[in-house]
Amino acid sequence: MINRRRFVGSLAYGVCTAASSRAAAPRIDGGIIRSQIEALSVFGRLPGGTFQDGVSRVGYSDADIAGRKYVMDLMRRAGASVRIDAAGNIFASRSGSDPSLKPVLFGSHIDSVPNGGNFDGDLGSLSAVAILQLLHDLNTTTRRPLTAVVWACEEASFSGVALNGSRLAAGKAAPGELAVVSRGMAKAEAIRRIGGDPDHVERALIPKDSYHAYVELHIEQGGTLERDGVAAGVVDGIVSIDDYNVVVTGFANHAGTTPMAQRQDALVAASMLTLAVREIVTAEPGAQVGTVGHIDVSPNATNVIPGEVRMTVELRDLSSAKIARLGERVRARGAAIATETRTKIEMKLAGHNESAGAAPEVQLVIESAASRLGLATKHLPSGAGHDAQMMATLMPMGMIFVPSVAGISHSPKELTHWQDCTNGANVLLETVLELASK
Repeated sequence: MINRRRFVGSLAYGVCTAASSRAAAPRIDGGIIRSQIEALSVFGRLPGGTFQDGVSRVGYSDADIAGRKYVMDLMRRAGASVRIDAAGNIFASRSGSDPSLKPVLFGSHIDSVPNGGNFDGDLGSLSAVAILQLLHDLNTTTRRPLTAVVWACEEASFSGVALNGSRLAAGKAAPGELAVVSRGMAKAEAIRRIGGDPDHVERALIPKDSYHAYVELHIEQGGTLERDGVAAGVVDGIVSIDDYNVVVTGFANHAGTTPMAQRQDALVAASMLTLAVREIVTAEPGAQVGTVGHIDVSPNATNVIPGEVRMTVELRDLSSAKIARLGERVRARGAAIATETRTKIEMKLAGHNESAGAAPEVQLVIESAASRLGLATKHLPSGAGHDAQMMATLMPMGMIFVPSVAGISHSPKELTHWQDCTNGANVLLETVLELASK
């Protein structure tokens, strides 16, 4: 078990001490986190751009490869044993005093959406590496082994599919997935260029319960924590998502010669359905959300009544049953709208992501860690998807959120204050140390 007295008075790199009722405890220096996030931001930055201009470090790209090399160099400097699995995920391992115990797994991702920000994924990944560096510099061994991970291509930047590396590690690959072509290359080729082995991708599979727990630090990507003035979020779970493809069929006709009463306007019907989604989702209390995010209008001409609209409806909530019920209400309203507008509305479920609950025992450890740091916490769901939801199928999972300024993410304006980054890194540290001591 880790002996906290060994940290007292340490002047090692990346450590600062804070006065408290306890003896001086290990702390990650926020200046280290900031400098490494800023250094990583160079990979994928627009020519002549600055940190504030954001980053396009898309998974499997040259920028991603350069960023991964930077992070792996940090891992090796921290004395970790570094490997790339068959799916392209990066693992950095550190031995524990009792090798018979299951390791604690923690980390995030470093790839970004196109024209994204510098905190999504990066904070959790670099904080994980900082923990390895801290323990290495202090020559301290935890009871359980530790493994930091950087998941490959978390964002949906390759053929619109997200959680690429962690899904393969969880055994959730779709049939024929490695043959899918995006950005001019097959996924197998993309995995190979980041050091993976697509010919033996089954070797990336993580056996169930082979780790003690998984913890991920992440920016909230919403505005709840900042609005409530809370330093740390304890995630209850990652929402379930139902995606529907909707086709609205009307009749394309001349916009000047067709009387209003005789029109079968597909766009009018689609507009009514869009408003219906909002009305249905907000009609009952809860954190559920609904979005119409994509619309294609045909023939999309100034002087032609729209004859067809293809659109998406997305519903999210921690409860799969709730979004299924809301989906049926949207479907029923669509049938009524079709009758009213003399159109046809077809709504088909295109995808379902099951919700992933955080383990209560890991949540308690996170709350305890934040309390020791004097930080207020709040329980909340994650409305965005994360690699943690894949790990929840294999082991107890927990997530730590820190505030996002104005709730902005997936944008160059994405920002988390450096003090909040430091707080999150130290909550992760305390959480990992506690988990690793048991």
